[in-house]
This record gives sequence, C-alpha cells and structure tokens, in this order.
Amino acid sequence: MKKNNKNIILVCAAWPYANGSLHLGHAAALLGADIVARYHRQKGDDVLFVSGSDCHGTAIAIEAMKQKKEPKEISDYYHNEFKESLIKGLKFTYDLYGKTSDEFHKKEVQKIFLDLYKKGYLYEKSEELPFCISCNKFLPDRYIEGECPECGFDSARGDQCDNCGKLMDTKLLKNAKCKICNNTAEWRESKHFFLKLTSLRDELVKYVKNNSKTWRANAINFTLNYLEEGLHDRAITRDTDWGVEIPLPGYEDKKIYVWFEAVCGYLTASKKWAEESGDKDAWKKFWGNNVWSYYVHGKDNIPFHTIIWQAILLGHGGLHLPDQIVSSEYLTLEKKQFSKSRNWAVWLPDFLDRYESDTLRYYLVINGPENSDSSFSWKEFQVRNNSELIGAFGNFIHRSFSFIEKNFNGKVFDKNINFKKDILFKKIQESYKIIGTLIEKGKYRQALKTLMDLVDLANQDINKLAPWKKVKEGLKDEAEKDLYKYLHVINNLRVLCNPFIPDTSKKIAEILGEKDISWSFKEEISNINIKNAKPLFRRIEDEEIEEELINAENFARENKIGCLWED
Repeated sequence: MKKNNKNIILVCAAWPYANGSLHLGHAAALLGADIVARYHRQKGDDVLFVSGSDCHGTAIAIEAMKQKKEPKEISDYYHNEFKESLIKGLKFTYDLYGKTSDEFHKKEVQKIFLDLYKKGYLYEKSEELPFCISCNKFLPDRYIEGECPECGFDSARGDQCDNCGKLMDTKLLKNAKCKICNNTAEWRESKHFFLKLTSLRDELVKYVKNNSKTWRANAINFTLNYLEEGLHDRAITRDTDWGVEIPLPGYEDKKIYVWFEAVCGYLTASKKWAEESGDKDAWKKFWGNNVWSYYVHGKDNIPFHTIIWQAILLGHGGLHLPDQIVSSEYLTLEKKQFSKSRNWAVWLPDFLDRYESDTLRYYLVINGPENSDSSFSWKEFQVRNNSELIGAFGNFIHRSFSFIEKNFNGKVFDKNINFKKDILFKKIQESYKIIGTLIEKGKYRQALKTLMDLVDLANQDINKLAPWKKVKEGLKDEAEKDLYKYLHVINNLRVLCNPFIPDTSKKIAEILGEKDISWSFKEEISNINIKNAKPLFRRIEDEEIEEELINAENFARENKIGCLWED
C-alpha cells in the first residue's frame, strides 16, 4: 500500500439495482467495504466511503411496468429501503450514499460524457438492435433474453450472461426474445454513441498488468482473459426513456446507458459529498496521486470495475485509477442460487427484523464467498452464532464481566500487569498488525479468524487460571489480578472486533466506559465500574431454525427449485 503520514483512502462499494429488496448475497458482496472503511478510520487515515442506489436502466423500468408505476417511484422506494437495511440495519458507515436519479449525479455524468466526446473517445454509429413489433419499441439489453453463445445458458441478458459473466453482444444471443411479451425480436438500425475501447486497449493492458497484484484472483483472471480475447467498442446509449439524458441535440428519445453512468457514481458521489461538506474541492484529494482506492463488489460486476470504469477514467484523464479490486464470488442459499425472479432468497430487511446484524456480519465474513462460492445455511448460521459468538467470544467477555460485578462490586484495581512478558498480551499486540494487514489485503476471513484465535487463547488462559476457584479458596487478591488482566484483554478485543461486529464493540465500550477506538494496543482503562453486564448475543433456538427450514423447503417445492439437500 502507498504510505504517507496519514493515508488517504477511497472506498467504493458497488451500487445495487433499485428494482427489488436486497438479499444476503448483496450483503456478502458489499460488507468488505464497510470493514475496510472502519479499519482505516480507526488507524487515523483520511477516509471517503461512497456508494448509492443504481436507479436507472431497464431492470427498474421492467419492475415499474409490472407494478404499473413510474420508474422513479419504484427506485425511490427501494433506495430508501436500501438505506434502512445497509445503514441503520448493517451499520455501514458511508460518508455518502446517493442515487443515480439525483440531479447532481446526472449533471456530472453529462459533463463526463461531453468531455469524452470532445476528446474523441465517443463517436456516433448506426447499429442493428432488437426491435419488438408487438411492443413497438427497441429493446434495451435487459428487455431481451436468449441463449448465451458461450455457455448455453438459456436466460442470458442482452448485456451480460449471469451464468458465465461474459459481457454480451446482443446480436450473438441465440433465440432472442422480448422479455415483455416473449415474442421473437427482429433487427432494425438505430444510431448510438460508442465508447472507443479499442483506442484505450494498450493503456488498459498496461494498467492491469501493473496493478493486478492487489486484485482478487477472480478479477485478475477474468480481466486478463477478456483483454486477450480483444476489446470491442461498446455502445453507451440506449433507446429507452428512463435514464440520464444525452447532453446533445437530436437524441431526446435515447438515454445514456446505465452501465456507463452508474460507475461514474463513485466520482459524482465524491463531488456531492464535498459540496455538502462545505468545501466543493475536498473530493480532489481522494482522486489524486496520493490516494489508495478500494473497489468492493460481486463477481458479476468485475468487467465494469476493471475495464469499463478504467477506460472512462483514462479517457477523461487526471483522475486516480482503482488500486485494489475486492470482488467476491457468489453466495447461494442452501446450495441453490439466489433468484429474485423466483423469490428464492433471504431478504435482508426480513432477516434484520428477526436477527441481530452482527450475527450476519460475522457469518458473512467467516463463511462468506471471499475466494470461492459459499452457501448460506440456516443450520450453520445457528451453529456459528451459538458456538462461536456466544460459546467463545461472548462467553469469555460475559463471564469476566459478571464475575467482577458479582464478586468485586464491579471494580477491580491495578495489579501491575506486565504487558511485555504475558504471552496473551504479546499475541494481542502482534494481532493489531496481522489483522490490519489482512484487512488491507482484502483477506477479511483470515483477519476474523485471527481475532477468534485470540478469543480461544483468552478462554484457555481464563480456564487455566480459574479466578472463580481462587475466590472460593480465599485467594481473592490473586483472582482480582487475573480479572484486571482480562479487562485489558477485553478492551483490546473491543478495538479489534470493531471493523467486523461494530454493535458488539459498542456494547463492550459502554460496559467498560471506554471510547478510544484507535487501532493501537490499549494499556489503560480509565475508570472500571462494571454494572448491568448482559450477554452480548442472543441464542438462536432450534425451533426458529426449524421454522426457517420448513418455510424454505415448502417454497422450494412449490416453485420447483429442487430438494434443498439433494447435493
């Protein structure tokens, strides 16, 4: 990572489509962004964390047609729901969470469009596009489906195949049909603007080869393969009435294509944050040479973040290109792929109504799709919560607190701890660097496992010293010394766990009366007075999980998704 006295960090999380509720797969893809933003803030770095709702495109238009509403009504509804789920629910610490239907975003995108046009990176060309006679309209990419020429998937979209991830040339789709009426499409000419990817190929190849060491493997492999196959100029406008207006006369019936304007949201959100902060130029340091930028998203968003956005930035000039690509694999539900169309998902708002957010954050890191596909399992979720969060983490902290409260009236005093000689404290001090480095590398699971290894070591230590036995044996001073030590362990666990399970960190801070969250070893506790210590986590009962599984199995059978456990 680029280093200076105070690192400048830009964190960009993918913009989810505002055409339906978020499910756990979305949360798994986005969570790493909040982890890295929290960590860098704890380090004292200057952080800007931006994202928002993708409110344009045919996905929203189609949903609006189904519900007989205006697209803006649909996108605004889900935008507000996203904010509730991500910010209030999962405690994401965005500096700005915007939306692409915002007028500020639209104007800034139009400026980028005109800049690229003037520099020769955009040009006009007529092309044959699918047209539905029944609907009497050209069909934007998401209005048309067919068989993928690469993998044979029979529901590939006109812009990308969800099965193999390939960016799609609509004309190569086999048996292309209108998604609205299911009639076969015909091809008619329409004039559009194209992004000159071919003229940027050499710069893109050079950039990828120089920077891909800090990318996850799936992003490296996908991008290099895509570049080797050869880039083609790509249309950035579409025949649709829902989107950002083209800032040139004669194109009133067309809009800027969503995949172009949505990725520009990272820059437009940064500019809007600056304007709202009272310093309209504040965004510039986060797009200059001294910044380190993270781009966090799911596997299906790789080409837009490793090729398209870079091409736009290269064409525009003077802006910092992405440093670190943190692209997750897919999360499935009980080994079956999440599906919005078939309603096969665990919806984030519903989940957060029933379970604590930290339990989900923990599960999605420790068992998430970081480097390979993973599956959300209700039974495993219960086991992770009850055995690891309660049985290991929560048990160590709660029994320490409750024992101090019961036997020492909530107060234990300085017993001259030797932080240098105690193995447990030595491990904790080492872990600040280890966990921090792993977070910086996007290895969140390994970082969290390192934290849980500390918890296991602490449990072994307290079981060995057994202060409860010492109290019974009349060795209360010795027990107090042990417990004073464990409060310092807990105080550091509070800091180390904050990027992953922030609500839990906050609960511990309130009990200890500590506020300092900076990423450094804590030797002091200001005023020990343990009162009303309660368990940190709620136990998840068998009956709850059985109900979840019965509901899921019944739904799967009714919708012919297949037996959940056939694999």
